[in-house]
Amino acid sequence: MNMGTVKISNETQKRLEQPFQMLIGDQWCDATSGATIPVINPATEQQVACIPAGDEADVDRAIKIAKEAHDQKVWSGLMPSVRERIMWKISDLIEQKSVELAELETIDNGKPITASQAIDVPMAAKYFRYWSGWCGKISGSAPTVDLPGNYVAMTMKQPVGVVGLIVPWNFPLANAAAKLGPALASGCTIVLKPAEQSSLTTICLGEILLEAGVPAGVVNIVTGYGDVVGARIANSTDVSKVSFTGSTAVGKKLIQASQGNLKRLTLELGGKSPTIVLPDADLDRVIPAVAHGIFRNAGQVCAASSRLLVHRSLLDQVVEGVVAQAQKLVLGNGLDPKTTLGPLVSAIQRDNVMRHINTAREEGCEVVTGGRVPERQGYFVEPTVVTNVISSSSLFQNEVFGPVLAVTVFDEIQEAVTLANDSEYGLSANIWTRDVSNAFLVAKAIEAGTVTINSGMIVGPGLPFGGFKQSGWGREGGEQGIDAFLETKTVVAAL
Repeated sequence: MNMGTVKISNETQKRLEQPFQMLIGDQWCDATSGATIPVINPATEQQVACIPAGDEADVDRAIKIAKEAHDQKVWSGLMPSVRERIMWKISDLIEQKSVELAELETIDNGKPITASQAIDVPMAAKYFRYWSGWCGKISGSAPTVDLPGNYVAMTMKQPVGVVGLIVPWNFPLANAAAKLGPALASGCTIVLKPAEQSSLTTICLGEILLEAGVPAGVVNIVTGYGDVVGARIANSTDVSKVSFTGSTAVGKKLIQASQGNLKRLTLELGGKSPTIVLPDADLDRVIPAVAHGIFRNAGQVCAASSRLLVHRSLLDQVVEGVVAQAQKLVLGNGLDPKTTLGPLVSAIQRDNVMRHINTAREEGCEVVTGGRVPERQGYFVEPTVVTNVISSSSLFQNEVFGPVLAVTVFDEIQEAVTLANDSEYGLSANIWTRDVSNAFLVAKAIEAGTVTINSGMIVGPGLPFGGFKQSGWGREGGEQGIDAFLETKTVVAAL
């Protein structure tokens, strides 16, 4: 396998030499059609493996098996403590296989190995541990019946049924875990579609689930293209809920597809998240946080801090500081521990990012650093900072999903709030100030699902995450996250 000049562990090398297949019921299998999708290392542009290109027949078979498993209660019928132990074991196995998983994530996605090791793999284990604790904590209530006579009433929570989980390519392992956790804890059965650009760790996660003791048919993994596999999941009347993370455009298609059986949807969609730097902000903390917020994972983060709204008095200092941070980043193969900025996931994504940068130039914005494709192998774009960005600029309004920071100046706090809310998106926002009153007034006024104060973006399994406006429907994480996988039934008895 061509990994460039870097080496991988023997475990990862052996895994890459084995076939990557779909999991349907108790069988690892190829696509019915035999079609495959090449797996390209974005740092070397070389094929390292292939995955099955599943189609409608494969999805239908997976849904049928998942529905049978749901109807037979092969998972929800287990004691909660048994399901909890199995989910805890999944976390243990993720940690035991952390070297292999981290390397596969980097090979498949391009992100630095340091990030895969420190963030993606530990977060996946953390999600399963957190959600395992919910298995025995799902409960109803005993509401009062306001009628003459003697009645007793109760509510009970039951799994919604077969759920479709559609995972994006930017954090494939962690996102799969974040969706599988509450789905399993609630007792649902699952058809999981990983992104075609980065399916390897999700397939390996399927192997871990079976090893941990998840019964066959409870989790089915169908790889393939979104407009085939994802669309079939969305259109199926046997799928009761879909949880999707991805673009707003695809999210709207899922809404249309869901009308057949009015299936539930959780949609975590696009973002154009602002960072507001007020005049009293601590720049020693602001500057590295702003750089990290836009350049981590090469900007391929739904909550990337892609709009910097900075007070005029601090503009030059902040821009100079972020530019200096950008120029320190080391572009390279993610498997090289010295790399701090990996490639974009694909040539398509690289070209899309460059279109946004070139449009910004045409509109009169100033690229003060970066803005080019370096002359090297791989799907790289230089870390880019763009100034003179006004609210009508395409770079201000459109999600780029790359290492591109749009800088806009403001003079008054209310102007900053207006600019922050001047977007069709509302996923997250960051506020930097020493004034506690201003911090909470601005946080209250911003239209976003998550707002951090004097901190970069913080996510975790116990924190509800989702967006306002066209950044999505519903929340993942915490009690709201698991409730989306449950139906509430009211039972009333006359005494």
